[in-house]
Amino acid sequence: MPQIWMTYDELATLSGCSAAEARLQASHLSLDRRKSRDGNTRVKLNPALMARFFETIREAEFDLDDAIAALRDTHRQMSGVLPAERGGLKRGVA
Repeated sequence: MPQIWMTYDELATLSGCSAAEARLQASHLSLDRRKSRDGNTRVKLNPALMARFFETIREAEFDLDDAIAALRDTHRQMSGVLPAERGGLKRGVA
């Protein structure tokens, strides 16, 4: 079974409340808590909260076509020819 750990701010976003309310919720639900190396306290989601988290992932709208078009446009721009005024520069010569 996977483990998902969230900060109080992340849990608040998932639950639609403030970080202080998320902290109270974590305490009320007796969620495991740990201090991470980055100094933030994280709580381990229970199965009900994990289900809510996965539901939000599934509902997120990913506009894959736009992302692919943007990548292709960026590739076209990066692989284009240098402007004529810079064409006089030769490799290795400043």
